[in-house]
Amino acid sequence: MIEVKNINKSFKEQQILFDISSTFEKGKVNLIIGQSGHGKSVLAKCMVGLHEIDSGEIFFDGRDFAAMDRVEKTQIREEIGMLFQGSALFDSLTVEQNVMFPLTMFTKMTKKEMQDRVDFCLDRVNLSGKNKLFPSECSGGMQKRVGIARAIAMNPKYLFCDEPNSGLDPLTSIVIDKLIKDITYEYNITTIVITHDMSSVMEIGDHILFIHKGNNWWEGNRDSIINAENPEIINFVYASEFMKKIRTSMQEKKHI
Repeated sequence: MIEVKNINKSFKEQQILFDISSTFEKGKVNLIIGQSGHGKSVLAKCMVGLHEIDSGEIFFDGRDFAAMDRVEKTQIREEIGMLFQGSALFDSLTVEQNVMFPLTMFTKMTKKEMQDRVDFCLDRVNLSGKNKLFPSECSGGMQKRVGIARAIAMNPKYLFCDEPNSGLDPLTSIVIDKLIKDITYEYNITTIVITHDMSSVMEIGDHILFIHKGNNWWEGNRDSIINAENPEIINFVYASEFMKKIRTSMQEKKHI
């Protein structure tokens, strides 16, 4: 579980986050949603220590991350898996070498132990036998799955995914969503996904935090978001034609 309490963050004289508090539970897919530029990615970067907060508290299973020194924060970061928006694979390394990279950097595993772990992670994301491919030989969806395999290589307690479906077609996005959800439930991970994708919200949103102009504007789950009365939520959720049709259908049923 990750808890954030009264988080404030500014860059120079511009305040980005205003007194944000929320709890992201273990074994659930927690989504941070909102329009671009409203602070959701800044919040996530504060949570993993890429940005220093101005004030507030961040707890990883009761451990006060914000109050830790550099060494202690490094230990927490080794428990965090990251899936970056553009996959962030090393072009000059094979799929196998990309997944093995954090094991080489942060563990004392033997070569065989690392190889076994890499093979396990690639099998878990349905990429068995693709070890020797280079990223340029992989489709966008395959690259995302390699990114997920690398993110879980260290058997993390916490998984952060930044726009995991960015640039993917709808069918591949469904595959990635299902994989993130399955891994979260299977390994009881605290997963946090930053997304704009309403399909993802409706498929995997166990807990949803909506950030608007740097404020915690709404919280709930994928069932309650459909019926939210908050006008900013309504504008965000029903921006797409697909979601507008769902809303129209719901309103028509209410009048039957």
